[in-house]
Amino acid sequence: MNICVFLSAADLDERYTGPAREFARLLGKAGHTLVWGGSDTGLMKVVADGVQEAGGRLVGVSVDFLAHKARPGADEMVVAEDLARRKALLLAKSDAIVVMVGGTGTLDEATEVLELKKHGKHAKPVVLLNTAGFYDGLKVQLQRMEDEGFLPRPLAELVAFAEDGRSALAHLEAGVGLR
Repeated sequence: MNICVFLSAADLDERYTGPAREFARLLGKAGHTLVWGGSDTGLMKVVADGVQEAGGRLVGVSVDFLAHKARPGADEMVVAEDLARRKALLLAKSDAIVVMVGGTGTLDEATEVLELKKHGKHAKPVVLLNTAGFYDGLKVQLQRMEDEGFLPRPLAELVAFAEDGRSALAHLEAGVGLR
């Protein structure tokens, strides 16, 4: 399975890098391919290293103004002309999506994927990996959106929340019929 992971390219502490490394190893050991933003920095590098070390493939989609940070040695690397094209390519190349910790870029990617799913433009499973409670506030906000009628579909049809990499991967594999 090609699993798109949206995440930060920032250097983060062990509370985020440890769980990211564990998820990456699980992904690689299971024979899955990482589809990611292509950067060889920060948390993106941690995940790419873990997947590659565990035998998984790497498919990167960078963007022209970040191409100088692209990971050498990826199995495939595409450079998009802008962020909109990058998001479209990441989604097109994936069977499932995991949103890990990140900043505004990660949040932008996550909300676009959820909006497209809400409107039936894809049916891929989406998991928010809630490492160290990072997405607790977003979970509350999304639940409020559902409760107050802002979502035309149940929240559970749009996204699942996972507290660890093992449960995130199990949800994705079940969602695409690999269990």
